[in-house]
Amino acid sequence: MRIGMILDDVFPPDPRVENEAITLVNSGYEVFLFCLHYGNQKTNELINGIKIRRYTSTELTYKLSALSYDLPFYRMIMKPKINHFIKKNDINFLHIHDIRIAEAVFEANKKHQLKTVLDLHDNIPENMKFYPHLNKFPGKYIISPNKWRKKENEFILKADKIITVSPNFAENIIKKNNIETKKMVVVPNTVRQSFYKDAIYSDIIKEKYSNKFVVLYLGDTNIRRGLQTAIRATELLSKKIANFKLVIVGQNTTDSILKEETKKLNLESFIDFEGWQDVSLFPSYIVASNICISPLYRSIQHDVAYANKIFQYMSFGKPILVSNAIAQKEIVELVNSGLVHKEKNKDDFSSKVLELYQNKEKAEELGNKGKQFIENEFSWEVTSQALVKLYNEL
Repeated sequence: MRIGMILDDVFPPDPRVENEAITLVNSGYEVFLFCLHYGNQKTNELINGIKIRRYTSTELTYKLSALSYDLPFYRMIMKPKINHFIKKNDINFLHIHDIRIAEAVFEANKKHQLKTVLDLHDNIPENMKFYPHLNKFPGKYIISPNKWRKKENEFILKADKIITVSPNFAENIIKKNNIETKKMVVVPNTVRQSFYKDAIYSDIIKEKYSNKFVVLYLGDTNIRRGLQTAIRATELLSKKIANFKLVIVGQNTTDSILKEETKKLNLESFIDFEGWQDVSLFPSYIVASNICISPLYRSIQHDVAYANKIFQYMSFGKPILVSNAIAQKEIVELVNSGLVHKEKNKDDFSSKVLELYQNKEKAEELGNKGKQFIENEFSWEVTSQALVKLYNEL
């Protein structure tokens, strides 16, 4: 059977999409991935058994995607591409990653009447509240998060199955949309065993941080991720901890705000903005760190979903420090793999970092518990069986 995954982004990188696709390939399905390119990638490519089919996009089209449910242009551009993808590859099932391109997929599918799986990585309408361009002219007056919310609810009802990343997220959707529990499948963002078992380490990164006390953040650096809390805490931590270094690996269009604050506080020598790095380098950064963080701001999205990074951190036995966004707070407390700080509270963040710095035995114990949890209960190889079961029964 042929599964057509739809992603309106470049690929790679997207660890969740890749993990899901590889799992289905290994379970005997043919997986074709519709994704985009901007002129610098092959149109067709085979990656880890995934049959990549890239369709040309432009900067203008990317900008129009922000207006997906305010104006019809993005849907009109994407619908014929998706229709071509379905026919050309003789697709049997459609697997839609998030809602931005979902309407174009459902429109194209009217001809084909294929069963659809809607995979909600994020609560996009909620996240939109944190987009800087939606808080100023003209975005504030053109783009409506409420319209996106209504569309999301519409797609949830249309899809044959819904995948979410956490039980909290699934429960939220069931209550809001009055759908049957059996329509929902939880496939958490966890790590493949190969991420930590087959890692190749960079001597350059190891040497760079060999004599530093490193607090590490990996991933998207949007303001909603809470890095301003860590930056502001660095003002105190740099005075209390010898050779302190906050290392931020990732990027977002809002990085200028973070860098401006760093400069304003005169902290450039204590904070490294590494930009986006290849995922293959993540293990090197984690191994070089002492504490790993996820200082998320609380929101409806962050209270019901946890990020893949906390499991990447755990897989290498690192103690983690997370904000009290409910989903990540609950799992860290359940596993006893780290400490929790109050969101947006630099003093509480600093206090928890100092607690781990001053108690190395406790830090090591917390890290070991996280590692055992990943190895025994929460690796991708274990949690992804729910995805395979979904398709076997669809």
